[in-house]
Amino acid sequence: METGQKVTVFGAYGHTGRFVVAELLERGFAPVLSGRDAEKLAALADTFPDHPGLDVRPASADDPEALDRALAGVDAVVNCAGPFASTASGLIEAALRARVPYVDVAAEIEANADTFAHYSARAAEAGSLIVPAMAFFGGLGDLLATAAMGDWTSADEAHVAYALSSWHPTAGTRGAGAVSRERRQGRRVVFSGGRLRHRDDAPPTLTWSFPEPVGDRSVIGEFTMADVVTLPSHLAVPEVRTYMTTGAAKDVVAPDSPAPTAVDERGRSAQTFLVDVVVRSGGQERRATASGRDIYAVTAPLAVEAVHRVLTGRTEAVGVASAGAAFDAADFLHALAGHLSVDLGR
Repeated sequence: METGQKVTVFGAYGHTGRFVVAELLERGFAPVLSGRDAEKLAALADTFPDHPGLDVRPASADDPEALDRALAGVDAVVNCAGPFASTASGLIEAALRARVPYVDVAAEIEANADTFAHYSARAAEAGSLIVPAMAFFGGLGDLLATAAMGDWTSADEAHVAYALSSWHPTAGTRGAGAVSRERRQGRRVVFSGGRLRHRDDAPPTLTWSFPEPVGDRSVIGEFTMADVVTLPSHLAVPEVRTYMTTGAAKDVVAPDSPAPTAVDERGRSAQTFLVDVVVRSGGQERRATASGRDIYAVTAPLAVEAVHRVLTGRTEAVGVASAGAAFDAADFLHALAGHLSVDLGR
């Protein structure tokens, strides 16, 4: 258990934010609930009767004074409010002013790239740590790839394949996707030749051999996620490719796909996932996998474990750093045994 350290959760009443608040409470932290809507924050606080008097501090991402109040006296901040293209900059600036570490759960490729581009030097100079994409997309793949690399200092290519039983998107996912598509003018993104590139052609459909019991599945090749920012930020891998099972890819873009529905006492949906990471170098191959339930719910232990490690000095970087650069990847993954089944030796 922790010692009551205060952690501001911005976007606390959002779908993922609620999971983060619950995880912080479970681990003994004192979450400070923040976001634009004071009524929603108060209603969220009432859903935790075993923790009366939760600190509620309304703020908007474009109001520096309100953000300073939201971060006053806290030990860290977790940004769960998308689109992160609109919120990350304001929260990072506030975190730098408050001299507290910043973690976000952004899956937006462009927002994460902006964080590295705009804040790496300033955060390093300040001795602060900023960890973007500390979530299912971006963070988990980066941890798996880093663990799979092991003692390799470089690799020819890295592949991150996602098998989701379904993907019922939240309103936040839809909103973030719309912002990303607008920023890239409808084009898709790939990481090839050591840099991000935009393409206008349709992505290929392939077959990926996942570990059993998933097995061979049809996937959309180059279904690019935040891994194309997090992995190359610290791993010498010129080709990073991501894949998504075709059914889940159709779910997330279908206008009539429902939002996630809770089926257990923790609020998790019935969705299951398997993430299969392969790194290749000079004809050799290494693999790491993780499986579990509900991509939104599992983001909470990823983000909170990151906060815990930062506040206990178990970090390996300063400045802007992805999960694999900031932490001991294998140890971090094993610490999530209650939330993930991990195999680092395939």
